Amino acid sequence: MGAAGSLAISVFGIFWTIMAFTITRDAPFPIGLFFPAFGILFVAIGIFQAIYHYKNATSKQRMSLFDITDSREESDPLNLRFGQEAMRAVESQEDSSPKAFCPYCGEGVKSGFQYCPKCGKKL
Repeated sequence: MGAAGSLAISVFGIFWTIMAFTITRDAPFPIGLFFPAFGILFVAIGIFQAIYHYKNATSKQRMSLFDITDSREESDPLNLRFGQEAMRAVESQEDSSPKAFCPYCGEGVKSGFQYCPKCGKKL
């Protein structure tokens, strides 16, 4: 999607710039450059996006919601940023099972909750 979006915004920016220059050809100085500047801005954003997405797709520590690499091939970037202790603490909090259930909707609720996270009713 990043490459397609970058290409689309760049083509749109070129089209916009050409059309704006032809429409505002005889306009006074500030108006004649104001509208074409938007097209140039679109082209610049498209180029920036293309470079960003290419770098993200080809770099070693890339961001991906669907990363399927093995931890032996590539380490987790969160471990580099937050350290092993922080990741273990987050994993232990996520693994804790609910201590009770909401009497209204049946959602699992951890001890100490005053309101159900699903239905919002007071427990």
